[in-house]
Amino acid sequence: MRLLISAALTTLAAGSSLASEATISIDIPQLSVVEYHKPYVAMWVEKADGGKITNLAVWYDVKHKDNEGTKWLKDLRQWWRRTGRELTMPTDGLSSPTRAPGTHQIKFDSASKPIDGLTPGSYQLVIEAAREVGGRELLKIPFEWPPKAPANGEAKGERELGSVSLKLTP
Repeated sequence: MRLLISAALTTLAAGSSLASEATISIDIPQLSVVEYHKPYVAMWVEKADGGKITNLAVWYDVKHKDNEGTKWLKDLRQWWRRTGRELTMPTDGLSSPTRAPGTHQIKFDSASKPIDGLTPGSYQLVIEAAREVGGRELLKIPFEWPPKAPANGEAKGERELGSVSLKLTP
């Protein structure tokens, strides 16, 4: 009975799906350094002209004693200057713990926060990473929203970030 209901709901959802989807894949490389710290990472979408920002995610040390992890968010310089200093962290649905080396994926659909307010137009996905006793890196991937056809974008970091990809499906 459960299988039958599950199959019916899946078919119904697939048939009525009008939401576009964005999948972000981020590779955090394993670095051979004496003192390794997981990077803080901020992801946001901005208009192609650098205008309005929509925050997607901020990965930082959320479990640091007395919320001290927020002290290092300033190292994400671009994000901090553009929008970070205006936010109170932790922020539900935005902030989460740093990630270990490896590939991580995040999915968003146009019917839900935070991208439900994106109007049609040209944008860029911006990902910034900073690591204590390490470097800082900023990558950008341009895209059109909403996607009219499946589209992919990619950027490659040099040290703090590996491959970053954006997959859009209508």
